[in-house]
Amino acid sequence: MTHPKLVSGRSNLKFAESVAASLGIALASVRIKNFSDGEIWVKYDENIRGEDLFIIQSTMPPGDNLMELLMLIDAAVRASAKRITAVIPYFGYARQDRKDQPRVAITSKLVANLIATAGADRVITMDLHAPQLQGFFDIPVDHLYASNTFVKHFKEEKIKHMIVASPDVGGTKMARSYAKRFNTDLIVIDKRRPAPNVAEVMNIIGDPSDKNVIMVDDLIDTAGTFANAAIALKKAGARSIYGACTHAVLSGEAIKRIEDSPLECLVVADTIPAHHHSKKIKVKSVANVFAEAIKRTHEDKSISSLFEEKA
Repeated sequence: MTHPKLVSGRSNLKFAESVAASLGIALASVRIKNFSDGEIWVKYDENIRGEDLFIIQSTMPPGDNLMELLMLIDAAVRASAKRITAVIPYFGYARQDRKDQPRVAITSKLVANLIATAGADRVITMDLHAPQLQGFFDIPVDHLYASNTFVKHFKEEKIKHMIVASPDVGGTKMARSYAKRFNTDLIVIDKRRPAPNVAEVMNIIGDPSDKNVIMVDDLIDTAGTFANAAIALKKAGARSIYGACTHAVLSGEAIKRIEDSPLECLVVADTIPAHHHSKKIKVKSVANVFAEAIKRTHEDKSISSLFEEKA
């Protein structure tokens, strides 16, 4: 059996190297540079004709990350790669998934169209902000989860009197799956958002008193929702509060809010490179999950055991 061919853009090269190492192969050589005016240029330095190619690139801002992915796909099509899989650990623009007000773009659908139009044959990604985003793609999507990694971490911590919380109603399904895995109860924070990146806690559905709370979410951006939820849980009598988040966007005042919050620890995946410096944040790698998904895809084997949320 031949090996898959892996290449990486510049958005998260360290992560791509970890995936390649897990597979026991090296990343294929590709050159990416910016011209003086900022335009991007890409070139594969080796023959990829007839190869099963996996392009690893998260698409968080700036827009260059998305543009690099599209150009790497296009160059691979023109170099006659046999199959092209876009491996997108963090799918940026996922929150712009509907018209929540008049005259706005549904950008996540636009990005899905761009990836397919560029020539990708399939997508592998993790913890989409809304799982139904898979339906925005006209090509197959394998949706992985970081839950196995986080559940293993917290079980090793042997936390007693545990309860799982969702920082908002939208994350209830994810939090419920964690609660089943831990065989414990569920708390949901009811919030409202008066403006973008502003969140206010309204009600706590459930009883956190005298419990060690594990609050889970798919991503943390400005940390307003997460920090406010932690404060509300502490005021409601929680013993201690831990967090788990797949995509650590952590923009603006996020680090300060996490540092100032009652959170004991926030465990995050490495789908986005860590530019943060906080003693409260622990990074757990999911490179091995992607490596196994790539291996099974290359061998045309099922990967359902990797991306199904287990009870």
